[in-house]
Amino acid sequence: MNPNLLSDHEDGKLAASAHLRWQRLSRLLRAPLLRPLAALAVLLLIDFLMIPGFFHIELKEGHLYGSLIDIVNRAAPLMLAALGMTLVIATRGIDISVGAVVAISGTVAAMLIGGTMVMHDGVPTYASNIPMGWALAAAMGAALLCGAWNGLLVAGLGLQPIIATLILMVAGRGLAQLLTDGQIITVYYKPFFFLGGGYLLGLPFSLFIVAGMFVVLALLMRKTALGLFIQSVGINPVASRLAGIRTAALIFFVYCFCSVCAGMAGLMISANIKSADANNAGLLLELDAILAVTLGGTSLAGGKFSLVGSVIGALIIQALTYTIYSLGVPPEVNMVVKSVVVFLVCLSQSPEFRNLVHSVKRVPSS
Repeated sequence: MNPNLLSDHEDGKLAASAHLRWQRLSRLLRAPLLRPLAALAVLLLIDFLMIPGFFHIELKEGHLYGSLIDIVNRAAPLMLAALGMTLVIATRGIDISVGAVVAISGTVAAMLIGGTMVMHDGVPTYASNIPMGWALAAAMGAALLCGAWNGLLVAGLGLQPIIATLILMVAGRGLAQLLTDGQIITVYYKPFFFLGGGYLLGLPFSLFIVAGMFVVLALLMRKTALGLFIQSVGINPVASRLAGIRTAALIFFVYCFCSVCAGMAGLMISANIKSADANNAGLLLELDAILAVTLGGTSLAGGKFSLVGSVIGALIIQALTYTIYSLGVPPEVNMVVKSVVVFLVCLSQSPEFRNLVHSVKRVPSS
């Protein structure tokens, strides 16, 4: 056989192999989760270099302790809020009442549980004012009513989502303050504290709540048509309605679900601080949730969404906050950094800006 033919054949195989590897690398670089994972890795690297013992984890009394455990534990309420916000944004909506719903659910639970001193076997102990299960159900019911109100305004009356949820953002926190007369309601019932500060199998119990919600939501998105319907409504709600999708019912559902997630976050926050602070609980949480969702790759234009990305976005925000506080930077800088991140994320999702960048790249240098 002609050696030149063999050489050409081998060169062709090498070229095809190199082209295949390049295609795989290109797909990897275009992966939706690459950017949020890279941002989180950079933050963790900075923490590793600047904060002594950042990755050190130790076991005390059967519980894991360390900076990483603290970050994921404190990020749990934000993860829940981000999961709910993901579905809302995927339908071209927005919910800026999340912080108010957190305040309402925490307030309702704290007022109903409270803590009354009783004698148990001759030992003074605190008991819940009503059974804790009923108190938690009432708090989640209040959160669900908030979501139903938002869903009714957006899906039923056709109000703009930002206006509809702005009403509850203002009125909801005001209602929580009215319920508490502007005071901080302290909770003394220890079993309630487990929701925000308890441990299971050495890990914070709040992580199991987030994991359970994530698994249920992921199964609904993957194993049913719900995820496809949400994407369809986000891409083109008119076409979706003409195709037979009940867009109003779907939009109503996502706002209810978002408020339920916020209500669970409110219970975790209230249990963690052992009180209900209607003025500060969940303050600006809606902005962090929106930022976490966009950092995770969910499009603000609707349609495209990523649950895993939203969780990673929440971890990025909490890691950023931890880094700023640990390095002794003034807390005010945290807001400035978040605003810069929001600006960059909006630019990255702007078609006009991307077209401008591509046109600049195509201009030949003289």
